[in-house]
Amino acid sequence: MDLFDYIRENDQEKESPLAGRLRPVTIDEVVGQQHIIGKDKLLYRAIKADKLSSIIFYGPPGTGKTTLAMVIANTTSSLFVQMNATTSGKKEMELAVQRAKENLGMYRKRTILFIDEIHRFNKAQQDYLLPFVEDGTIILIGATTENPYFEVNGALISRSNIFELKLLEKDDIKILLRRAVTDEEKGMGSYHADITEEALDFLADMAEGDARSALNAIELGILTTERSEDGIIHITLPVAEECIQKRAFRYDKNGDNHYDIISAFIKSMRGSDPDAAVFYLAKMIDAGESVTFIARRIMICACEDVGMADPNAITVAVSCAQAVERIGMPEARIILAEAAVYVATAPKSNASYLAVERALSTVHTTRTGAPPNHLKDAHYKGAEKLGHGIGYQYAHDFPYHYVKQQYLPDEIRDKQFYFPTSQGYEKTVSDYLSFLKNL
Repeated sequence: MDLFDYIRENDQEKESPLAGRLRPVTIDEVVGQQHIIGKDKLLYRAIKADKLSSIIFYGPPGTGKTTLAMVIANTTSSLFVQMNATTSGKKEMELAVQRAKENLGMYRKRTILFIDEIHRFNKAQQDYLLPFVEDGTIILIGATTENPYFEVNGALISRSNIFELKLLEKDDIKILLRRAVTDEEKGMGSYHADITEEALDFLADMAEGDARSALNAIELGILTTERSEDGIIHITLPVAEECIQKRAFRYDKNGDNHYDIISAFIKSMRGSDPDAAVFYLAKMIDAGESVTFIARRIMICACEDVGMADPNAITVAVSCAQAVERIGMPEARIILAEAAVYVATAPKSNASYLAVERALSTVHTTRTGAPPNHLKDAHYKGAEKLGHGIGYQYAHDFPYHYVKQQYLPDEIRDKQFYFPTSQGYEKTVSDYLSFLKNL
């Protein structure tokens, strides 16, 4: 390293964002995530003892995945190599592996390879690492915001411990904000600022568990707020509101948040909770989710979970989908809300869904045979000679427009697939079928 490199690194460290400067150096300085780094936990003991095996950190942005990797880098006696999957490729991995082999062979020193955004590597790139993880040439630490069980090679998963990081608690964020304001060495302490309890509460709440978002906001507030006559920069509630005007909501339309929120939306409608259904709908709308996608999910729920308890639910849902396509946003939000509330408050029955699942299972696993001859088409030439259609009884010729005759194939003639419930309109259906059975 020459003088210019040294000056550049020094300047970069001083001028880097607050969130980067405040990163803890030791495991005991880390705030939050006590479910995996509490003093009685495996990861805490492994870091302290410098006895790590391959691990993958999984969680939302701003929860400390890279922070934990840097803590490991500061405490391990192994060689620590860092790369980001968005900017690195196979060439960089080959160099890292070659260096790891040399260090292991010459100095008996192991190498920890930290790959941020590991889910960005394709299958071939992940496969390349497998033999070197397996034979101990490298200890892999991967960090990902996506579910590793979907996005990371199954063989790598089986050779790694998965640690899920959760959104930081509000009190954790407040600890970090206070540290940012008062720490003179790594934080903003030299600016002589203070922050009111109201502003602290607001920023910690609006950050929604994302430490980086909260620290970026306090840094912006301190750098852009004029000093008062007492020489202090006062971060009040109005200042805080200016610094973070929208909640730091995580929603990747191609990632876990997308699936988690839509799952919660559907389960809220199924669970007859219109308030929760509208809340998750608002989350998706605010994040820019496709309104046609939302409408499709409402249609599915109307059939699968409401079904014959209110057959009108699918009509409402389909009308909603058509109206959404024709009208678009922002008015589409009103149409979606009406359909979601209708489905959520409708009586529920999954009897139709279960009926077709039972029927499909029978089709797949049972020799069912052909329809009875009297149900077969009698209109083509030669059908009568084959006995097709002979003996069929036309239901409308009988009282109540019903006549008892066999409809299922001989092999499953007594099979029942549909078991109506007593929910909503389906009770009428159930009563009607019971009435026919007793004729």
